[in-house]
Amino acid sequence: MNPLSSQPYKGTRDYYPEDKYVQTYIFDAWRRVVERFGYQEYGAPILEPLDVYAAKSGQELVNEQTYTFTDRGGRTVAIRPEMTPTISRMVAARRQELAYPARLYSIANFMRYERPQRGREREFWQLNVDLFGADTLQADAEIIAIADAILRELGGKPSDYVIKVNNRQFIRYMLAQYLGLDEVQGQQMMKLLDRRAKMLESDFYDQAQLIFGAANDDRVQKLRDIIEAQDITHLSDDLKHSDALQSLAELLELLRAQGVSSVVFDPTLMRGLDYYTGTVFEVFDTHPDNNRSLFGGGRYDGLVGLFGAEPISAVGMAPGSTMIENFLQVRGLIPTYAPTTDLYVVVIGDVYEKASSVASALRAKGLRVELDVTQRKLDKQLKTALKKQIPYVLFIGKQDEEQFTLKDLRSETEHQLSVEDIVRHLA
Repeated sequence: MNPLSSQPYKGTRDYYPEDKYVQTYIFDAWRRVVERFGYQEYGAPILEPLDVYAAKSGQELVNEQTYTFTDRGGRTVAIRPEMTPTISRMVAARRQELAYPARLYSIANFMRYERPQRGREREFWQLNVDLFGADTLQADAEIIAIADAILRELGGKPSDYVIKVNNRQFIRYMLAQYLGLDEVQGQQMMKLLDRRAKMLESDFYDQAQLIFGAANDDRVQKLRDIIEAQDITHLSDDLKHSDALQSLAELLELLRAQGVSSVVFDPTLMRGLDYYTGTVFEVFDTHPDNNRSLFGGGRYDGLVGLFGAEPISAVGMAPGSTMIENFLQVRGLIPTYAPTTDLYVVVIGDVYEKASSVASALRAKGLRVELDVTQRKLDKQLKTALKKQIPYVLFIGKQDEEQFTLKDLRSETEHQLSVEDIVRHLA
């Protein structure tokens, strides 16, 4: 029989200690930031009925990217490809009991059947941050301010990223009232705009012309003017009649007043998921080696109502750990790996019980202690401690009773110390 492959499933990653160290560093930064804003952590099942996603997430996500199967009870279920429908279901289940505004977050893994590439995996980890019960621009601004704070917490500078902001209501006004597109054409144009960054400019306008139809149509020029507008003031006066555009202007002022200097208006920002209803935003890396979208979010006021509860406003976002890791990597911001173990106990001779007792006493004082259990020679025990990058080694032999030799493997210095002295020394 051929041996089993040691490689992970395509599009997934193994996290060895040094990899997990970086991921945990990112997770810890996420937690610090969102909890400063008053968000509370929740958990949820990794499986959901497929119709939870089919209702609002978009056909591409459901039909092409979701891992689905029929369980033994004949139910069609999915491995979660995102969290927003799940947290909306959870809020609906306790619609009358939760205190509003409800600030909730989770850090969880998801799966999508996509083509693996840099920054995009089939299994991925995300922070999900959602605010329910506040239908205000201040709520939208808070979520975007958290996005800004996360990148700063991890060492990013405002020049390292740009936060592009738009509004789905303005998009609908722009497509229907200003460009005169019907519903089908509008959907086609939204999808085309969503892909624009990945296309040649000539191909984009050729496809836009096909959507408009008439060859002599001046709407292509109108579309070009929108795309080339540097800010709200450069838009046509006809577009400025939109209430949503005025809301966008107020949102930008709110954010700048909070010190979020990387935010800009982008009238072509679409965000692909179907459930967005108002503000949408996306964070882009400005580094030439990683010049791409990092993550995004927006307002989605309709999802909770799909579960039979009274509708409630909601706004959220979901940064992924791999994209954040890439952001850190290109800037040299990845933390240097450090083991979580403080001390390695080397057992010299037949003194395991004594060594075990000392290790237990040190652990009781809060130290993280690895005790050698192999009965190997001294040099091999030392090699293990060095390979694991553990900073201290404690030698315990037959002659040792109250004082033990503690060696700092980084400075090569040694001290004769008691258990209490060891605790103080490592503190």
